[in-house]
Amino acid sequence: MMIGRTLGLYIAARFVKLIAGVFFTIYMLIFTLDFVELMRRAGDAEGASAGLMATLAFYRAPSIAEQVLPFAVLFGAMGALLGLSRKLELVVARSAGVSAWAFLQPGLVVGLIIGVASITLFNPVAADFKQRAASIEGKIFTKSGSNVTAKDLWLRQKSVDGQAVVRAISTSGQGRELNGVTFFNYDLSGRFIDRTEARARVVSTIDEPQSYATAVIATNLGVEQVRRNFTPPEQVSYWDLPEVIDRTERAGLDATRYKLQQAALTARPVLLVAMIMVAATVSLRFFRFGGVARMVLGGVVAGFVLYVATELTEDLGANGIIAPVMAAWLPVILGSLLGVLALLHQEDG
Repeated sequence: MMIGRTLGLYIAARFVKLIAGVFFTIYMLIFTLDFVELMRRAGDAEGASAGLMATLAFYRAPSIAEQVLPFAVLFGAMGALLGLSRKLELVVARSAGVSAWAFLQPGLVVGLIIGVASITLFNPVAADFKQRAASIEGKIFTKSGSNVTAKDLWLRQKSVDGQAVVRAISTSGQGRELNGVTFFNYDLSGRFIDRTEARARVVSTIDEPQSYATAVIATNLGVEQVRRNFTPPEQVSYWDLPEVIDRTERAGLDATRYKLQQAALTARPVLLVAMIMVAATVSLRFFRFGGVARMVLGGVVAGFVLYVATELTEDLGANGIIAPVMAAWLPVILGSLLGVLALLHQEDG
């Protein structure tokens, strides 16, 4: 029996409400924890007010929340299905001849729509906010003198003056602007000359440290080279990835990270559908049969395993061990197939 329009919209609304509620809760938790951490890092940094740290946390939150979207869909779908089961609405639907596949269709459509919206609408906003956050963070923590972290980015260049090792805190504008830059300059024979910091402060081996209004250093770094070495894929919008990949390859550089990001984002709608399938396999048990807590725990574990498998294959793809498309799609397809098999076993024996 096919599901009716009214019942389908009702079930879809439950999925949207629960998934949105879980995602908003996680989003606010991410924002709060990040704000507290930024306030701790700021300390006595010049200009690092509570308002600016709140703005920085606001810019950083979407990119982080985007990574946990699959779990929001998983928990929201489990909550929606368990709520329908607890109120015996699934029992009534089944007694009317509606199969599990039929009343699961609205949830799958919701997951697909959320996935498409997340890569076409939410991802560009998150990427833009990530760039703004990187720019603000680099400027604030460079001035505070606490810019030496494990996240520092390094690059070597050759110019008419010799060689230089370039360190930067972050990048913005997709490689057009570097924040917290330090040049370690060497002459043509490889002998260290001086260190020039972004605030035009020069420290050499023969003179006292000097500060200048401006400092000019010859460089042959291009936007594509900087983008390849400094710009993380998560700072590039989904719509800009094809152009970035094309330009990076034409510059003779490796675009594997950007290809992987593009493939992973493209596969996200199917990943969210797979999460809903996982939720369905552990949430369709009637409450009167008991064992609901064990089933929910099993769903959380299954979703976590699928997420870990996705991250593992993406790491393999990022290192060139497997193709980016295979790295992005393999765990998604396997997770979907396993969900279908589990539902077939439960519903049709």
